[in-house]
Amino acid sequence: MAEAKKVSEDSAKGKKETVAKAGKRSAKALKEAEEKAEKEARKASGDTSPQSEEAEAHTKKGPKPVTRPKLERKSKKYQEVFKKIEKGKEYTTSEAVKLACETNPTKFDASVEVHVRLNVDPRQADQNIRSTVSLPHGTGKKVRVAVFAPESEHSKAKEAGADIVGDEDFLKQLDKENLNFDVLIAVPQYMPKLGKYARLLGPRGLMPNPKSGTVAADVKKATTEAKAGKVEYRVDKQSIVHLSVGKVSFGPQKIEENIDAFFNSLLSQKPSSIKGTFIKSINFSTTMGPSILVENIKN
Repeated sequence: MAEAKKVSEDSAKGKKETVAKAGKRSAKALKEAEEKAEKEARKASGDTSPQSEEAEAHTKKGPKPVTRPKLERKSKKYQEVFKKIEKGKEYTTSEAVKLACETNPTKFDASVEVHVRLNVDPRQADQNIRSTVSLPHGTGKKVRVAVFAPESEHSKAKEAGADIVGDEDFLKQLDKENLNFDVLIAVPQYMPKLGKYARLLGPRGLMPNPKSGTVAADVKKATTEAKAGKVEYRVDKQSIVHLSVGKVSFGPQKIEENIDAFFNSLLSQKPSSIKGTFIKSINFSTTMGPSILVENIKN
C-alpha cells in the first residue's frame, strides 16, 4: 500500500514536471501533456481500464449534437402540405397531378416535375436514354434560343423566334463565356467549330446534339420546335429521368396532357435489350414540394 502511494506521489510529481517543462508551448500542447500525465497517474495507481471512445469523445469534444429529422428542418408550410400525402399510397396520375398542385408550398408559380426511375444501366450505350418530346402545352418557361449558322440562315432563324443568331461573332461570345441562352442550335457543318467549347457547353446541357434535334440543317424548323415546347430528357447516373411538364397555373388537364406526351415518347425509347420491366417507379412533385408516388401502369 505504501509502495503504491509512493508511486502515485512520484507520478504526480512527474506530471508537474511534465507541465512545467512545457515552457511557452501552445495551450494545445499543454493540454496534451496534462492528459498524458493523467493517464500515467491512473496506470500507476492500478486503474488500467481504458476510457471508452465515447467517453473520450465526450471529454474532448463535448456531447454529440442532436440532428433533427429531415422533415422537421423543412418550413412550416412544407410540413402542413406533407400531411396531405398518404405515406406508401400509390396515386393515379390524375390524383397525383391534383395533389401536386395542392401541395405546392411556394408563393410563386412552381413547375410540376416528373421523376421516373428506369430499369436501365446508363453505362451501356444502348441503355443511355436520351431523346426529345414536344409538350403540347410547353413547359411554361420562356426559352431563349441561340442559332449558330451561316449569315444566309440568320433571317430564317429570326423569323422563327431565335433570340440570338450568329456566325464567327457568336464564337467570340463563347470565348467570354456569355451563355445567355437555354438552347443552342447549330447547322451540321458548323459543329467542328464548337469542339473546343465542349467543356463549356457540355456540363450545362447546351452542346448541340443530333438526338436532341439541336444539330439541324433546317434552323427555322428546329427553332420553331424549341420555342413551342420541345424539350430534351435524358437518364442520369442513378437511372432516373427528370422532366418539368408545366406550371401549377396550367391546371390538371393541361399538365396531364403534357405527361401523356412525355410517357409516349419515353416508352418508345425502351432498349431492345430490356426484356422485362422498363419503368421501375414514378414520382410527381412541384419545384419545392413533397414527392408523390404514382401508380406504375406505364409498362
